[in-house]
Parts: sequence; C-alpha cells; structure tokens
Amino acid sequence: MQQLIKNYAAKLSHALTMDAMQQVPALGAALREAWDQGRSIFLCGNGGSAGNAIHLANDLLYGVGVNSTRGGMRIEALSANAAVLTCLANDLGYDRIYSEQLRVKAQAGDILIVLSGSGNSANVVQAIETGNSLGMQTFAIVAFSGGRCKEIATHAIHFPLDDMQIAEDLQLVIGHVCMQWLCANPVGEQKQ
Repeated sequence: MQQLIKNYAAKLSHALTMDAMQQVPALGAALREAWDQGRSIFLCGNGGSAGNAIHLANDLLYGVGVNSTRGGMRIEALSANAAVLTCLANDLGYDRIYSEQLRVKAQAGDILIVLSGSGNSANVVQAIETGNSLGMQTFAIVAFSGGRCKEIATHAIHFPLDDMQIAEDLQLVIGHVCMQWLCANPVGEQKQ
C-alpha cells in the first residue's frame, strides 16, 4: 500500500505540472465574468465525474459568495436531478440527458463545463454540440486522448494521461483552484 500511495502521489504531482494547467486561468476568468454578468453555468459528466459536477456546483453556488455582497454563482449540475435524468433517458435516450436540459435552460453567453475521462461519451459530446449551437462558452476537462470533447469544446483542458482516478482528482483540483481564486477576487472587486 505504501508504494501505491507514493506512485499515486507522484502521478498526481506530475499531472499538476502538465501544460493543461495553463488553461485554468481562462476558465477562472470566464467563471468570474459569468458571475459578474449574472449568466448561468452548467456542469455535467458521468459516474464519478457526475458526482464531481455536483460537488463543484455546490462550491460555486455557495462557497464563492460567502465573502461577496452579491452571493454565489448561478450554477447547476445537470447530473443532479434523478427524475429529470431518468425521464430524459427513458423518453429520448441516454445520449440526450444533458443536451435536452441545455436546450431548455441555457442561453448564449452561458458556460458549460464538461467533466470526462475519455471525452467520448455520447451524452457529453451532445452537450457540447448543443452548447456550441446556443452560443455558450464550452469547456471540457478531459484525460486520455481527450476524445471528441477535446476537438469540439471551445476550451479544452486536456491531461494526456491514462488514469481515470487521477483524471477525476484533477477535475476537483481545477474546480477548487477556480473557487479559491474567485473567493479572493469576488465580483465588484479589482481583478488579480
């Protein structure tokens, strides 16, 4: 177990030095602008990434607004409502569980953040396609080859590594880095 811990820590540390981390400030800036302008932010993913979407929605809805007179962000994890997910999966197909929600809820200028290991799951690919067609800013935080999401997102944060657990850890690390930066730079204050 100790060797596994060492190896895991080394892989995660190495991932944090990858070029993908240079893309994180663009995500932070887009989130801050959306917060300032009252635009909506949507997150989605599958499995652990769906759980991460819910976690980060909580952090950005409440956590960033604790020290701001304006409160937190307008944000929603599209993976959070089991009734909506099962209805859409049953009636339209699992590949449309996120795109249909965006079609109804999103507007031009809103932000979509897709969390995915492979970047190839049909539902997140369709979410980005729908987001792009609506004029949203689309971000994909992906690993492995980056898949289709890397190709079609307006902003891809791609970690070329083949480890799903490290990929999911990185999703949270990026979200938490953005959260801490937003807490330190709330809307209405001077940017740093």
